[in-house]
Amino acid sequence: MLVLCCEDNFERWRDQARTLLVQGVAPHAVVWEDEDNRQLFAAEPLPAYGDGIKTLRVPAQLLTKLENAARYRTPGRWNVLYRILWRVVKGEREAMLAGDPDGSELHRRIKSVSREAHHLHAFLRFHPLPAGADLDYVAWHEPAHDILASASMHFAERLGRQRWLIATPRDGVWYDGQQLHYRQPCPPGWLAQAEAVRGKDDALWETYYASIFNPARLNPRVMQGHMPLRFWKGLTEGKLIPVLLSKARAGAQKNGQADGVAAKKGKVIRLAGDEAVIGEPVKAPIGGDI
Repeated sequence: MLVLCCEDNFERWRDQARTLLVQGVAPHAVVWEDEDNRQLFAAEPLPAYGDGIKTLRVPAQLLTKLENAARYRTPGRWNVLYRILWRVVKGEREAMLAGDPDGSELHRRIKSVSREAHHLHAFLRFHPLPAGADLDYVAWHEPAHDILASASMHFAERLGRQRWLIATPRDGVWYDGQQLHYRQPCPPGWLAQAEAVRGKDDALWETYYASIFNPARLNPRVMQGHMPLRFWKGLTEGKLIPVLLSKARAGAQKNGQADGVAAKKGKVIRLAGDEAVIGEPVKAPIGGDI
């Protein structure tokens, strides 16, 4: 059995898979090492194929699906992808469809990767740096899958020419205001910058979040489904959530505003040319037309 290593890089895996297909190596005769799960035997170099290179026809849609599914971090991820590719090349196009066992697993992984990219966009918190620094913002994130390289342009499109850095335990991205730079593994300097701001307090944001917390919409199970617990420690407001939940259960906060905000008196605003006051009921005149 061949034991290969693609260093969790899709482009390298695709080249290896093409070589194996040309040589007719079946899925059961090859296994890929994962970066986090080394095999018992060391990986070996893949022998070069001969001069007679065959033309392989692979649907472009399949390659896109395989690339997306390759970001799903799990032991043996590359072996399943090769089995699907092998079957499609051999004429079993149903292997890429959701109704097939392999195709169902392929689509499940793609969906999980897409959801993890949404989590990155929703739960990453940038921390501003002092004026004059090499960067404007730094953030730390711990994604479950390898989505950083593909999902980070979301921030470049929204922050303009701001310079920012995102570090994770496995990789990192740096945007210099014009171009995105990706590194795997994450350079030690990037890790140090992100660790310095990890969990840093933000009084303004914490005050705002506590003020707009709405206990009327409280459903812990649903909330944790949309905001998994593993992200709470990295969120500025993460330490506030258990306290706010406890207050809501005890009935200490009964409306959509914090006590300090709800207790403040509102400002009276009269409409031009009318005696009606915003926030007060308008009584119809007795005996008149309504």
